[in-house]
Amino acid sequence: MSSLIDPPMDDTYRSLGYALKRAQQALRGHLDTKLRNIGLTTPQYSVLAGLEFSEGLSGAELARRAFVTPQTMQAIIATLERDGLVKRMAHPVHGRVLTTELTPDGRSALRAAHEIVANAESLARNAVAPGDPEIIYSALLRIAEAMR
Repeated sequence: MSSLIDPPMDDTYRSLGYALKRAQQALRGHLDTKLRNIGLTTPQYSVLAGLEFSEGLSGAELARRAFVTPQTMQAIIATLERDGLVKRMAHPVHGRVLTTELTPDGRSALRAAHEIVANAESLARNAVAPGDPEIIYSALLRIAEAMR
């Protein structure tokens, strides 16, 4: 019987791509479960974190950064706005473009979410390289760059 960590060598699913996807799904599932406890989804966290880094982004730019479609982003932003975590306003130069900013409640939710995400990332780093946490980060970035 194979384990999740060491499937048989002839297992057709023993590939780098499959392992990366399993790790991504495990991280996403973990975050979904933990963030749900504070009333957020993983995509909502991604939007709030993106806004913390760059206030006033348009929905299209947020969608690109969060790897979702503009339509999906509009639904995420609408929910965050309804919940009082973000506010939207007309762009100062391009009046038809709406920019999005964090509210004080959004900043508070984001602080709690950052703790959850930091704990999840710590679990991932410690599973791979507890003595050198940069190893996993740099390896994943090198893989992403090699695929360009």
